[in-house]
Amino acid sequence: MTSPFVFCGFAATADQVAIAALGDSLTQGYGLVEENGFVPQLDRWLQAQGAEVRVINAGVSGDTTAGGAARVEWTLTPDVDGMIVALGGNDVLRGIDPAVSQANLRKILEVARKAQVRVLLIGMQAPGNYGAEYKQAFDGMYPALAQEFEVLFFSSFFEGLAAEDDPAAVSQYMQSDGIHPNAAGVAKIVDAMGPSVLQLVTQAGGEG
Repeated sequence: MTSPFVFCGFAATADQVAIAALGDSLTQGYGLVEENGFVPQLDRWLQAQGAEVRVINAGVSGDTTAGGAARVEWTLTPDVDGMIVALGGNDVLRGIDPAVSQANLRKILEVARKAQVRVLLIGMQAPGNYGAEYKQAFDGMYPALAQEFEVLFFSSFFEGLAAEDDPAAVSQYMQSDGIHPNAAGVAKIVDAMGPSVLQLVTQAGGEG
């Protein structure tokens, strides 16, 4: 049975590590031509570092943590060695209770642990308009889960853009909707996140 996901990079070899990127429109590459999306840019970045890896685009536009939890088991086919989990942005947009989101992420991590698949969990941050209590619960669930499951953790999908420390400067790296990065923004995101993904590749390859 063929996979519904896109395999980016060179043809697979026995030495390649397969990394599935489980996420939403940010992972899927919304609004961008395929080659400028997150997964293809990340794949090229990793191979430029000499990594023997192929990245599988398991991003679904509009997906929530519940959607990720529902499809994680069939995403982790036997050939998948590691997984990037970047979900939660749509939970915030829908005002979903952080406790529900946390339970969904926990299921994803439990499935990965059972499958002996290494994970890099990507944090997300809620805006302040839901109140301080919501933001604290939402933002805090990512590092808490990473510690609980002893998986790699990267603080924010947008870390590479946050380094600009200036909303006006960041806007040049976003699409017109103000939510999704443009090609240049994805490049900065990949540059910041890349070393953590490379660490995941190293760990996943060691499981061999």
